[in-house]
Amino acid sequence: MNYSEKVMDHFTNPRNVGEIENADGIGEVGNAKCGDIMKMYLKIDGDVITDVKFKTFGCGAAVATSSMATEMIKGKTINEALQLTNKAVMEALDGLPPVKIHCSVLAEQAVKAALTDYYKKQGVDPEPIVGIIPDCEDCHE
Repeated sequence: MNYSEKVMDHFTNPRNVGEIENADGIGEVGNAKCGDIMKMYLKIDGDVITDVKFKTFGCGAAVATSSMATEMIKGKTINEALQLTNKAVMEALDGLPPVKIHCSVLAEQAVKAALTDYYKKQGVDPEPIVGIIPDCEDCHE
C-alpha cells in the first residue's frame, strides 16, 4: 500500500499524542471490530480550542489522520473545528488509499464526538450544533 510522505511523517512522528487532564471534551469513536479506536481530548477556553490530544489504537493511517486532525483544529474556534471534514484531513495528508478512507472519517467523528461531550458538559444539547455522529459500522461498505 502506498502512503504519501505526509501520512508516513504523521504516523512515525504523530503530533499531540496523549491525554489532557480535566479535558473540556472527550470523544471516543470506532470499535474493536473494525480495529481502529480514536480518543480525542479538547481543552477549550472561551470559544477556542487551546489544546488537543489524542490516543489512537489502529493502523498507521488511523494514527496519521488523528495527528493531522488535531493539528488542523488546534488554536481554532469551535465553529471552525466543526467544519473539519474527512476530505480536508485526507487532502492535508496528500491523500489516502481508498481502503483507508474510513480512518479520515473516524478522525472527523472523533473531533465531533469530543465537541458533543463538551456541549453536554455545558448543559447544551449538542445535536443541533454538532449533528448526529454516525456509528463506526456506517463507515465501512
